[in-house]
Amino acid sequence: MTVTETQLQARSQRSKDGRAWWKESSVYQIYPASFKDSNGDGIGDIPGIISKLDYLKALGVDIVWLSPILQSPQVDMGYDVSDYYAIHPPYGTLRDVEMLIEGLHARGMKYVMDLVVNHTSDQHEWFKQSRSSKTNEFRDWYVWKKPRYTVEGLRQPPNNWGSYFSGPAWTYDEQTDEYYLHLFAAEQPDLNWENPKVREAVHKIMRYWLEKGASGFRMDVINFISKDQRFPDVPVTDATGPYPEGAKYYACGPRLHEYLQELGGILEEYNAFSVGEMPSVYDANEVLKAVQFDRGELGMAFQFEIMDIDHGPEGKFTPGDFRLKDLKSVVTKWQSIMYENKGWNALYLENHDQGRSISRFASEKPEYRALSGKMLATFLGLQSGTPFIYQGQEIGMVNLPETWHIEDFRDLEAINFWNELIQNTPGDDELHDRSMREMRLKSRDNGRLPMQWGPGKFADFSSGTVKPWIGPNNDYHKWNASSQVSDSSSIFNYWAMILNLRKACVDVFVYGSFKLIDESHEELFVYARSFEKTTAVVVANFSEKNVEWSVPADVTSVLGQGKLLAGNYKERQVTSLRGKTISVKPFEAFVVLDEPGLAI
Repeated sequence: MTVTETQLQARSQRSKDGRAWWKESSVYQIYPASFKDSNGDGIGDIPGIISKLDYLKALGVDIVWLSPILQSPQVDMGYDVSDYYAIHPPYGTLRDVEMLIEGLHARGMKYVMDLVVNHTSDQHEWFKQSRSSKTNEFRDWYVWKKPRYTVEGLRQPPNNWGSYFSGPAWTYDEQTDEYYLHLFAAEQPDLNWENPKVREAVHKIMRYWLEKGASGFRMDVINFISKDQRFPDVPVTDATGPYPEGAKYYACGPRLHEYLQELGGILEEYNAFSVGEMPSVYDANEVLKAVQFDRGELGMAFQFEIMDIDHGPEGKFTPGDFRLKDLKSVVTKWQSIMYENKGWNALYLENHDQGRSISRFASEKPEYRALSGKMLATFLGLQSGTPFIYQGQEIGMVNLPETWHIEDFRDLEAINFWNELIQNTPGDDELHDRSMREMRLKSRDNGRLPMQWGPGKFADFSSGTVKPWIGPNNDYHKWNASSQVSDSSSIFNYWAMILNLRKACVDVFVYGSFKLIDESHEELFVYARSFEKTTAVVVANFSEKNVEWSVPADVTSVLGQGKLLAGNYKERQVTSLRGKTISVKPFEAFVVLDEPGLAI
C-alpha cells in the first residue's frame, strides 16, 4: 500500500493530540434478529431498528453497530456471509439500510457495520468456484491442503488444529482430494489473505459500504487473517485432546500488521474507525501494535481477558470463580498500557457472544438487580476507552431462565458442546447438570434473547402471532424498556446520565489517566481518573455486603471535598469523611469529582 501525502498529514496531526471523534463516542450494539420484529415473522429486522432510533437517541449513544446483516445461510447467525453486497432477506433490503443510515445521521448518530472477512460462507460464489476444481481461478482464495496419511494408510487432516465449534479445523473435499481450513464451522471456510486478490476484494467491500454512509467497521476475528504458512501441528498433551487450539499459529500471524495497515489506510480516507475482535491474544505488545494511534491500523480492539475470567480450567463451559482481584488486574493492565502507549480500549461487559453482566459479575436477585445494573454502568462507562453497550444491557436484562434445557438453545457452539459431552460421558448426570448450569451462565444465547420492549406478548418484540426465533426470557412483564424510559430512577436513565457525564467531563473521563485505588480490597473496585488539576474517583461495590471502607490517603481529599456527580443510592452524600471511613452499601457505585472552580 502506498501512503498518500494526505494520509501522512492526517497521521501527523492525529499523533500530536491523540484525540479523535470515536474516542469521545459511545457505541450501542444491536443483534438484528433479536432487536425488533416489524412484520410479525418472529425475526428482528431493519425496519424494526428504524422504529427505535428515537429510543437510542434518548439513551445518548453516538454510534450504532449492527451485527451481521448481509446475505447468509445463517449457519452461524450471519457470521457466514454468502454475499457482501446483499442484505439477508428476513432483515430487509438495501433501501432499508440506506433509510437506517439516513435516520441515524438525522439524529446525529453514526452507523458501524460488522465486517466478517476471515472467512465466508461455503455458499459464497467465491468458495463454490474454489472447490469446483484445483485449476479454478478462485482455488487460491481459500486455504487448501493435501491430506496426510498414517503408516497404515489412513487419511488425516493437514495438521491437528481444532475448530472453535468442535472437531478438526479441516474438512475433506472428495471431488478435489484436498482439505480446506475452517477455524469455525465447516460451512465457514477461511479466506487466504496471502492472495492479493482476496485483499483487493475486501478493500472493495469496505469502500462500497463507506460510500453508503457507514462510519466504520467492527472486524470479526480480524487477528486470525494471517496464518503461519508452515501450518505446523500443535504439540499435543493428554489434556488437549486430538484437536487442540492452534491459535499460536494464527492469532497474530506474520503478516497481520501489514494487512491491518492496508485496511487502516482506507478507513483514514473516510475518517472512519474500526474495532477489531482479537481473541486468543494475551501479549499486550501484539495488541498495541494493532491499536497504537500513530500506526494507522485499528482504532481499538476487543480483548477477551475479562470475558474469560470465570472460565474453568477445561474451557468455557466448566466452572470457574469470578474474583474481583482478577478483574482489577485485567482492567488495570489494559487501562495503563493503552494510556502510556497511545493505544485505546474498547470497553465492554456484554455482547452477542457472552452471558449478561449482571448475572456473571453482580447479582440478579430482585433486591439487587437494578443496583447491579447501575453499578456496572458506573464501573464501565467512566473508564478510559470507548464504551460499548449491548442491547438490553441498558434495561438490566439478565441470563436465560433456569428452566431452559438443550432443546431451547439455538447457539451452535453450545449445542455442539452438549452433544459431544453426552456422547462422551453417557450416564454422568452430575457432570451434565453442572455443564448445563455453566451453559446457562455463559452461552451465546444469553445475549440473543429478544429485546424486552414491553409487557405484551413476546415482550413486545413482535406484534405477530409467530413465536420468535428464540424464546424470550420470562421476566419481561416487569423488566422492559417501556417501563424504564419514563422512570427517572431506572437503569436506562442511569446509563443515559453516565454517558452524558462522560461527554460533560471529556478531558478527565475520556482522556484522563487511570489509577487503581486500594488494590487489595476484596469487595470494592475503586479507581481515579485525572487530567491536569482535575481528579475523579469512582467507587463500585461488587458485593452484597455493606462495606466499611478505610479511605486511602491519596483520595481522601477528593472524596472529602469533591462534588458527587453520580450514584445509584439517593442517600449517598460525600461532603466529609468521618474518621476517614465511608460506608458503601451493597452494589453501590458513586463518582466524585474534585476540580477548583468546577460548576456542573
